[in-house]
Amino acid sequence: MRFSQRIGKKKATKEIQLESIDTELQNGLWNIIKLLFIDPIPRPTNYNRGEFNGFANVLWHHFYKLPVDRIPEYEFQIEDFIRKRFFEDEWYESYDFIEFLLNLDYDHYNKTEFVDTLNSILEREFAGYRIIDNLIAPISNELELEELSTATKNTSQFSALNGANVHLENALDLISDRKNPNYRNSIKESISAVEATCRIITNENTLGKALNKLEEKGLNINNQLKAGFDKIYAYTNDKESGIRHAIVEQPNEPDFSDAKYMLVSCSSFINYLITKAEKIGLEIE
Repeated sequence: MRFSQRIGKKKATKEIQLESIDTELQNGLWNIIKLLFIDPIPRPTNYNRGEFNGFANVLWHHFYKLPVDRIPEYEFQIEDFIRKRFFEDEWYESYDFIEFLLNLDYDHYNKTEFVDTLNSILEREFAGYRIIDNLIAPISNELELEELSTATKNTSQFSALNGANVHLENALDLISDRKNPNYRNSIKESISAVEATCRIITNENTLGKALNKLEEKGLNINNQLKAGFDKIYAYTNDKESGIRHAIVEQPNEPDFSDAKYMLVSCSSFINYLITKAEKIGLEIE
């Protein structure tokens, strides 16, 4: 805490930024993009060719969707254009740009360092987002971030859990769409990830049957905890929610908090099951 904050002249904290990017956050994100991504790209001696010009071509064609024959001639002009767009764009377009950079295949920067440093800036400036699997996801605390990151990592380590991994990534993708988030289908994908994991572990064909067979596989789970997840599954099957089945009447429309709760809860349960299975030496195949 700075001196001005300790004596009450400045607020020590600020509101979590979910639908905005303030000046401090914007500056911090740009500094990381500039220092860890843009600067490491080799500069050509001839500005009409080289890797930086190639980078500009990719941006103009795939991200800005502008004519490539209008790319500025000199490197400093290209960077000025990129910077101007970043600072003048809407908040969600700035995040679009970061996601685009995260998914570029470049050898000139350390992606792990880039992600870690971006996340540290997002945390420092109270952004309601973190980077998970090259997506900017609306996660507001470190425990939630850890559960999601661990779940996607765990399910990617076992080929048998590829389906669960796809469901988790889809759930994350749907809740992370800052323009048109699809909370209903995000919830569906989250619970489907749990179902896929349980079915692989037990060889059963439904989540309900799989939950009841976990003990036979040596995974001793508290009855209340198991019943609780059974009820969560029942919620997704309920006709009022219209999540896993056709909507036959006016549904109770889920919101961000519903989708985030399901994504974090399902990720936590998947981590719990995998940890239990590994502890007793159960093969996941």
